[in-house]
Amino acid sequence: MDSPILREKIKQASELLNEKNVDVWMIYVRESADIHDPSLDMVVGSNHTWQSAFLIDRSGETTAIIGSLEEPGFKKRNLYDNVIGYVKSVKEPLLEYFKKRNPKSIALNYSVNSNLADGLTHGMYLNLVDYFAGTDFASRFISSEEIIRALRGRKSESELNNIREAIRHTQEIFAETTKFIAPGRTEQEIAAFMTSRVKARGLELAWDPDHCPAVYTGPEVEGAHSGPTNRTVEKGHVLNIDYGVKVNGYCSDMQRTWYILREGETAAPAEVMHGFNTIKTSIRKASDAIKPGMKGYEIDTVARGYITSNGYAEFQHALGHQVGRNVHDGGVGLYPQWEKYGILPNLELEKGQVFTIEPRLKVEGHGTVTMEEMIVVTESGCKYLSIPQEEIILI
Repeated sequence: MDSPILREKIKQASELLNEKNVDVWMIYVRESADIHDPSLDMVVGSNHTWQSAFLIDRSGETTAIIGSLEEPGFKKRNLYDNVIGYVKSVKEPLLEYFKKRNPKSIALNYSVNSNLADGLTHGMYLNLVDYFAGTDFASRFISSEEIIRALRGRKSESELNNIREAIRHTQEIFAETTKFIAPGRTEQEIAAFMTSRVKARGLELAWDPDHCPAVYTGPEVEGAHSGPTNRTVEKGHVLNIDYGVKVNGYCSDMQRTWYILREGETAAPAEVMHGFNTIKTSIRKASDAIKPGMKGYEIDTVARGYITSNGYAEFQHALGHQVGRNVHDGGVGLYPQWEKYGILPNLELEKGQVFTIEPRLKVEGHGTVTMEEMIVVTESGCKYLSIPQEEIILI
């Protein structure tokens, strides 16, 4: 894969090295089609067989040290300034690179807090330590987490355009699905219809097809991230769907809520509408609070507190997460201060980050009400990328 976005992100990476006062960032992989470092998608765009090092330094110079059989093809892409092919061992050209430049800090892809910054396997780490024996380079290793967090989070306009296009398709397929939903349809039938519409557009689903789309109808549903079942849509049900698509490698992730009218009804019951309006208002309150410098948990608290103040149980997940090349794109999220999220709830939001906002609540006897909107952080607040659901959709 090659695209202008790769060049944009390589340039951005060198700028981040200067911002974070780091001399060199190294992505070190082997058989990456099997064990894939997510950072390859950001600044390399291809998989590699043998031990391979992709190096970006703070001056902006880029170097790829790869197996000799992969050298010609990689050179043709004109992506990296220096492409060095080796036959027997990566050790010699790798040592030569570091001895020539003598960097004070070497950022590697290991992280306690972010899976998307943790692509270096333990075995490859030990391999580097062995290669650098007799030097003090191993003592200069640091985590590349801060670099990757900013690189993935701060979206360029090209990246945002791909996300906008994914959202457009998502919203259009939701509209098509509204015409398909009817009493007697099963969750699996609705999911299959949506998948067929995605394929007809030549797109990919944003995550695993066993629960994308995730379709939930009625009060007796399993938790989020479970797949569609043979439960049938019935009158009086609240139905919600969670799904997204990929466009040029960038994802959408949205949810919508429907109500299935009973005989004689022209509107959803008061208890359903109260739940719907509580969710809608909690999303608006959260988005109104978003601005650079706010911490993720502070935004989660706004929505969570509003929902519980209206008498509903606390939702058992985060308010939102970043979206980009991955549907869960790592880094800071709109997370509560729960141990499983580590330091991420306490990090500050930055301009260019794209988030979902996705609270939920249960309306007894009817089902789960939730919407999931997508926003981008701006200089002074945030802007909706999706068109927010204002009214419950009646079937």
